[in-house]
Amino acid sequence: MNCTIYRCSKKNELYLYLAEKDAFSDLPDGLMAHLGEVEFVMDLVLSPERKLAQENVTTVISNLKERGFHLQMPAGETEKLAWWDNEKLKQPSSSSPMH
Repeated sequence: MNCTIYRCSKKNELYLYLAEKDAFSDLPDGLMAHLGEVEFVMDLVLSPERKLAQENVTTVISNLKERGFHLQMPAGETEKLAWWDNEKLKQPSSSSPMH
């Protein structure tokens, strides 16, 4: 599976993986505000056999297939970023903190 990786300016070591290059309009409402400016890092071909330094490749592939994106959170900061909730991102919600 092909993907494109972007570095996000809001947090050090925060990366956005997209299934389609520059498909920012497919992201949930308000997510880009949490990411800040994004900078292209690289295009990458993912497969279950490929090792990633910080992420489980199976999880990344699954997220890319299901929602078209994956966020790689800074090490140890998953709890601090409560708005990144997999269940909330599966369906739009007017009560979501991203609105």
